[in-house]
Amino acid sequence: MPYRRKKMHDGNTHLRRRWRLRSRKKDLDEIDADLKKNPEQLLQQEIDLDKPGFAQFYCIHCATYYINDQAMQAHFRTKVHKRRLKALEIEPYTVEDSLRAAGHGSFVQPQKRKMETQPSLPEVEAGKRIKVDTVMEDEKPAKRELSKAKKYTDFKQVLEEL
Repeated sequence: MPYRRKKMHDGNTHLRRRWRLRSRKKDLDEIDADLKKNPEQLLQQEIDLDKPGFAQFYCIHCATYYINDQAMQAHFRTKVHKRRLKALEIEPYTVEDSLRAAGHGSFVQPQKRKMETQPSLPEVEAGKRIKVDTVMEDEKPAKRELSKAKKYTDFKQVLEEL
């Protein structure tokens, strides 16, 4: 008589990848590209019967669809949405930043932006648009001192001063 096999491990390992990828959302750099390129087009999408709410209630910052305006307005008050807005305040990491980090150019501080939550559907119909404003920060005192420091262009000047 064969014995029943002992289950020592979870038997759903072949399903984990599918579950993990199904709930994957857009990354911050993809959302930033959407905000720069076509936010109005994403707010007023064509009717798609396969998406929740027929693709009429879309949160641009979180890249999610909602079934009605009430659910979307409730989402705007959640921590998840507020965290996403906070994460989008800083410009996303780009290829140019990685090149600067590798030594091809000088470091540039990422700029902070002022993000506001998207307008509701009646506000969009009235003409309100999504705003993304760049906020210029004051330089830090240590940075100001470095900018006032004397800059040498060649080594002869350094040797003459010593």
